[in-house]
Amino acid sequence: MKQIFILFFALCNISYAQQPLSISTDKTTSLVFPFPITYVDRGTKDILVQPVKENDKILLVKAASKQFAETNLSVVTGDGNVYAFTVNYTAQPSVLVLHLPPNKSATISAYAHAILNNSPKRIMKVEHGSVITKVSGIYIKDDVIYYQLEIHNHSPLDFDIELLKFFIADKKISKRTPVQESELVPLYVAGNRSKVKAYNFTVVVVALDKFTIPDAKFLGIQILEKNGGRHFNMKVYNRQLLKASVLPDLQ
Repeated sequence: MKQIFILFFALCNISYAQQPLSISTDKTTSLVFPFPITYVDRGTKDILVQPVKENDKILLVKAASKQFAETNLSVVTGDGNVYAFTVNYTAQPSVLVLHLPPNKSATISAYAHAILNNSPKRIMKVEHGSVITKVSGIYIKDDVIYYQLEIHNHSPLDFDIELLKFFIADKKISKRTPVQESELVPLYVAGNRSKVKAYNFTVVVVALDKFTIPDAKFLGIQILEKNGGRHFNMKVYNRQLLKASVLPDLQ
């Protein structure tokens, strides 16, 4: 399988609320993060920090002096998440090993924004009124599927997006049977999904919960133009979904 290259952002403007952390001059506190540590910022020099060479997910923390004024510690991890701590001195910390949980929303955001820069593939395209819409990538990581979409506007008129919709529908519908659609709510959407300037293009990445498509159904992707007639309907089938590229772990 081809290797997937992803550009990760150092920050995604997503962080945990500040949580208290008590440290001592006589005991070392270990902070264990779900992803490798990429950056550490100490509020003051009263905090001593030391990464562990053998494990880049662990940060050792200790107090440099006793009874220092309250300060803070910020740690950025490889998934683009910021962990913020309010730090105080205590002679006998009650917790010496603190395991930090992953922030799922931050992880999904980091993947979605990174996929915006992935080289496109040609899975399908639809053209209408000098505008071309494409599904240019399908990726999966754990329980999330990411759809990379492109909209190319080759016309002199801006393309204003009124609706971007994902839904599951039946392949064949009887004349006596009303249309049955099950709309899918995105977990996250990255990229410009409001307007494509004249003679320009945009890339949008939509994250959805993992699913498979029954043989009698398809995944519909609908893009509608605001106050216009350039509307697009793309169909993804299970055979295409099963060829989704597996994303690597965040580093």
